[in-house]
Amino acid sequence: MLAPYACHPDASRGRLYPERMSSFRSPFQRDRDRVIHSSAFRRLKHKTQVFVEHEGDYYRTRLTHTIEVAQVARTIAGVLGLNTDLAEAVALAHDLGHTPFGHTGEDAMEALMAPYGGFDHNAQALRIVTRLERHYADFDGLNLTWEALEGIAKHNGPVTGPHADAKHAGPLPYALAEVNAQWDLELSTHASAEAQVAAIADDVAYSHHDLHDGLRSGLFDENDLMELPVTGPAFAEVDALYPGLDPSRRRHEALRRVFGRMVEDVIAVARNRLDAARPQSVADIRDLGTTVIRFSKPLYQELKAVRGFLFTRMYRAPSVMVERARVTETINGLFPLFMARPDLLPAEWQADIAAAREEVDLARIVADYVAGMTDRFALQEHARLLG
Repeated sequence: MLAPYACHPDASRGRLYPERMSSFRSPFQRDRDRVIHSSAFRRLKHKTQVFVEHEGDYYRTRLTHTIEVAQVARTIAGVLGLNTDLAEAVALAHDLGHTPFGHTGEDAMEALMAPYGGFDHNAQALRIVTRLERHYADFDGLNLTWEALEGIAKHNGPVTGPHADAKHAGPLPYALAEVNAQWDLELSTHASAEAQVAAIADDVAYSHHDLHDGLRSGLFDENDLMELPVTGPAFAEVDALYPGLDPSRRRHEALRRVFGRMVEDVIAVARNRLDAARPQSVADIRDLGTTVIRFSKPLYQELKAVRGFLFTRMYRAPSVMVERARVTETINGLFPLFMARPDLLPAEWQADIAAAREEVDLARIVADYVAGMTDRFALQEHARLLG
C-alpha cells in the first residue's frame, strides 16, 4: 500500500555488488538488518550524544538517540504511505560516522583532518558502510542499496548544486567523493521522501530528548521551560489537566506533548505539500527543488528559540565546556601519536597502513581508527599511551 512517490523495493536501483534476492525480506529490510548487525552500530552504545557516556546511566547515548530517531521515522513514513523499512534503515545508519564525544569529537577531528581532505560524519558513515565494515566474503562494507546510500549521503538535502546548504561550499569530503565516484548518488538533487523523513526524525528526537536530559542534569529546570514557546504551553496544559502532579510525571507529560506536537506538525505539513505538488514518482520528489518533509514555519521559529536556549544553557554550559576541553585534548593527543607511531594500531589495521603510499593515506586510516573509537576506549587509550 505504498504511495506512488514512495521508494518501491521492486524498483530499487540495486546494489553495487549484485546479490541474490532474499525469499522473505525486501532489499530495504536487508539494508536495515545489515546496519543493525554492523560493528559500527554496536559501538554507538558507548558514544556521546551530549553528555559523555560514563556521566550517567539515564542520559541518551548515540545508540539510544538512533533508536528514537528510527521509531519516529517509521511512524511518520507509515502515515505518509512511504517505505518504512528504507526510512528506518537510513535513520539507523545516519550517525554511524560519529566520532567519540559527539560533535566535540567531530570538531576536533575536522580540524586535524583539514590538511587531508577534511572530516564529516555523514561522509564517514558512507565510508563505514561501503568500506570499513569487513565481514562479508564477497565485498567490503554492507553493500547497501543505492537508495540507502543516497539517503545517508543527502538526507539533510543536496550536497552540491544550487540547493546545497552553505556549509557544503567547497570540495566534497573525500569519503563522500570516493563513494560518489564509484556510484553516482546524484548529489545535486534532494533525497527520497524516506530519507527526508529520517532527517526530520533526527530533529524531533534530539529536540525532545535534549530537553529531558538537560532537566535531569540540573542545567536548567521546569520554570525555565515555562518561559519558552512550545515547552511553556505544554507544561501549562499538564498543570491544567493534572494540578499538583508529581514532578517527574509532570515533566514526562509535558515533554511527550512537545514530542507529539512536532510529529503531528510534520505530518500535516507533508500532507499539504504532497497534495500541492502531486508527485507521481520518487523522481518527482527528488526534482522538486525543495523538501516535502519539514516543520511548519511557525513551529520552526518556536523550535529555533528552544534550540537557542539549549545551546546557551546546555551545549555551552560551563560544566559541559570543561568536559569539551578534556575530550578535545584526548582526540588531539591520539591522532598525532598514531600518525607518528602507526605501529600502535591493532594488527588488523597494519595491512592498510603498509599499503598507504602517502601521508594523506595514513591520515585517513588513522582518522578511521580514532573516529571509530567509543568514548571509554578513547579515554583508556589516551591514559595508557599518553598518561
